[in-house]
Amino acid sequence: MSDVRQIESIEGLADLRSDWFRLWEETPGASFFQTLEWLEVYWRHFAGAQRLRVLVVTEEGRVTGIVPLVVRRERTRAGPLRVLTYPLDDWASFYGPVGPDPAATLATALAFLKSVPPEWDALDLRWVDSQWATQPLEEAMRQAGFPPYRTVWDTTAVIDMDGSWESYLASRPAKWRHSFRRAERCLQRRGRITYIRYRPGGQPHGETDPRWDLFDACVRVAGRSWQGSSVTGTTLSHQSVRSFFRDAHVAAVRLGALDLNLLLVDGQPAAFAYNYRCGPSIYGVRIGFDPGVSRQGAGHLVCVYSVRDGFQRGDRLYDMGAGYLETKRHLATRLVPIHRLSHYRTKGPTAQLLRLRRWLQQTMVGQRGLAAARPTLPP
Repeated sequence: MSDVRQIESIEGLADLRSDWFRLWEETPGASFFQTLEWLEVYWRHFAGAQRLRVLVVTEEGRVTGIVPLVVRRERTRAGPLRVLTYPLDDWASFYGPVGPDPAATLATALAFLKSVPPEWDALDLRWVDSQWATQPLEEAMRQAGFPPYRTVWDTTAVIDMDGSWESYLASRPAKWRHSFRRAERCLQRRGRITYIRYRPGGQPHGETDPRWDLFDACVRVAGRSWQGSSVTGTTLSHQSVRSFFRDAHVAAVRLGALDLNLLLVDGQPAAFAYNYRCGPSIYGVRIGFDPGVSRQGAGHLVCVYSVRDGFQRGDRLYDMGAGYLETKRHLATRLVPIHRLSHYRTKGPTAQLLRLRRWLQQTMVGQRGLAAARPTLPP
């Protein structure tokens, strides 16, 4: 018999730390963003007016799954809406329940939500992995009495690394391979190229040095790039998120989840690729390059070097993230849709208006021939 309890404060999660870590290690397709450590950092910096709702599933006194959720108020064209969703805010491509059976955990957690008075207008599970999670989670929502409406939230660029570097390189366009070699030659003329990759093993391996020298070098490069003057950006050097990235860096190092790539030209930082990792899977967080060497392709080169080194280390997948797909298309082996599963409360007028708007939008897309079939009215 499964039981569910709801925890509504970040401090109340402290006693779950060992169980959360155990379940995270058992989660299919897990990422650093599903750890309690990342949630604590996120909450410290971005809690705002959000209300935390973490659903903990237990069986015979043993924790078997965790569903981190938040209630947040969002402005929509239909009016303000109380949304129950994951605590991610597009910091990663995918998110979901923590535990060995995410669908069963979600079904149990949502059955609990069905039994308590709702404090939300829309259940909006964004950042769903279309490769393996969409259909099981859809069924879990239906079982719990929340029939979902599926749409595409975004698209991410992925590199599958299940072969060899040589076969991957041969599969890239000839023009791209030529550009890579030309960039390498141009930078070599400026000085010696040094590529550094820092992947500490974390506390289990006694490797917890944050290497602030490398991190700060990435921040300096980001500050010199076009990103440094952006007033809306979220790069490593941006004032609004700088302390968040530093705190997340410490957490990633302790968990062995950091993957920092730095390119030096003649001893000076020229480009970086700052990532998180979980086992053989890499998630690209931020990339930056010094505009003084941008024409020579330093930003391009650090990405290629990280992929080549990843093949040699035995990495299996590199998720480069959503956005700027045009610049990632020559590196990516495929584009992966990021799904969204939504359910709208029947007694919420704003939610129902939003439901109708989204249905009409999808219908118009279908009429233009961009959808395979005419969409049905969402639940």
